[in-house]
Amino acid sequence: MKMIIVLAALVAIASAAPQRQQQEVVVVKQIEHNNIGLPEGYGYEYELSDGSSRQEQAQFESATDEEGKPVQAIVVRGQYSFVGEDGVTYTVNYTADKDGFHPEGAHLPVGPVA
Repeated sequence: MKMIIVLAALVAIASAAPQRQQQEVVVVKQIEHNNIGLPEGYGYEYELSDGSSRQEQAQFESATDEEGKPVQAIVVRGQYSFVGEDGVTYTVNYTADKDGFHPEGAHLPVGPVA
């Protein structure tokens, strides 16, 4: 009996919680680029009706491996933005290369300098 009362109370609390209205999100702008730079690369950008956006470009660049041998490595640079639940627009700029993913943003913590 106690279990039924607790379950009924939880259902009542959950149904009384404010419901967020979901808006339909549509693509406002979309552009694709192929063969950026030499050698081939790619790029794209889009913007959504909820204020989110993303831009990214990539191309192959010459690099060296651990043994010092020349290799082709893809380098990706981009940025994305979104509107947080607090109404603030957050932007992240990033680079991804042979050394990993490197994000930067005013809202992101900064690690110690090595």
